[in-house]
Amino acid sequence: MCIFCEIIKGNIPNYTVYEDDKCLAFLDISQATIGHTLVVPKQHFENIFELDEDTAKHIFNVVRIVANKISKSLNVKDINILNNNGKLAYQSVNHFHIHIIPRYENDQFNIHFSENKLSNEELVELLDKIKRA
Repeated sequence: MCIFCEIIKGNIPNYTVYEDDKCLAFLDISQATIGHTLVVPKQHFENIFELDEDTAKHIFNVVRIVANKISKSLNVKDINILNNNGKLAYQSVNHFHIHIIPRYENDQFNIHFSENKLSNEELVELLDKIKRA
């Protein structure tokens, strides 16, 4: 059972922020920060690799619309837009979704990136590998 599919079907209550025929945006019940919202396609896609082009375009446009609504209504200027794909990336629900997380002074939400220093040659090799795919 996919919890997001159950929410979309109306079997689990949610706090809908935005809805159209292709997607649903609703408040995350965990609220990493006040206004934390999830945007999900109504069609089940496990992750970004399964999304078709039209759905991807639509979802990202809805993210833009909802982020603007959150910014205006909550008077926030900074927002994280996040997507986790797969276990190692901390995807907890296997239904593609995007987090919109408003940022506030001194909030407790943290994202930490570690640095992998690569030489110029290694960067060129990496670039070539990605371009060949």
